[in-house]
Amino acid sequence: MEKIKAIFFDQDGVIIDTERDGHRVSFNMTFKEFGFSDEWSVDYYHELLQIAGGKERMKHHAQTKGFSKPIPPEELYELVKTMHKRKTALFVELIETGKLPLRPGIHRFMKEAMQAGLKIGVCTTSNEQAAKAITEKILSDIKFDILLAGDVVSKKKPDPEIYNLALSKTGLKPEEVIVVEDSKNGVLAGKAAGTHVVVTTNYYTEKEDVSGGDIIVTCLGDPDGEKGRLTKGGKDLQYDDGVLRVRQVVDYFSK
Repeated sequence: MEKIKAIFFDQDGVIIDTERDGHRVSFNMTFKEFGFSDEWSVDYYHELLQIAGGKERMKHHAQTKGFSKPIPPEELYELVKTMHKRKTALFVELIETGKLPLRPGIHRFMKEAMQAGLKIGVCTTSNEQAAKAITEKILSDIKFDILLAGDVVSKKKPDPEIYNLALSKTGLKPEEVIVVEDSKNGVLAGKAAGTHVVVTTNYYTEKEDVSGGDIIVTCLGDPDGEKGRLTKGGKDLQYDDGVLRVRQVVDYFSK
């Protein structure tokens, strides 16, 4: 078995629970600014999350339900592009003002990975500006070896392109990498790239079929904070205290 050399993290739902209270809220704020009365509910946005990419979700909404004001088909692409840019700015503002806290255990887990000498990466289909707001400000004390975000790949998850690119850029073999994901599409992408996959579920993904993950927890957990619950993992994985540690998963996947 190859020794683990890196951990790649998805962003939305893994590092910050952004979908329900971040992206969805930012979309709704944007619609209002642009004169639309559309408001994506928590449940409807869950449906939209099955489509990878914010611009793609807006296009899908326009082509299925339709916006509150008609949009000529030839203008849809540019309008979506403009609205998505504004939505990203609003989302970044939410992050920078501290309105979206880190998920339990993520900062501790990253610090442990850094101390263990592992490469750390972020691989997300979220906008690069939003990704940098998190990695350079909220997580400024973490050394990231690679950040892949936004349109750096042509195919979004569940396609493994972003993880294949990360492997190519780091020169690592799939079996040397652990991917931390939260959704079915993320699990499919990590597995298709041949990596090990740890899943941390959240409000939107707890009911998704993430059974393809190797280890599944409700969150990574903090010794002095929220604890996680293990829903899938090997018998040799110790998780009695609700805190998943880097050394545990490295040992688990190195056996």
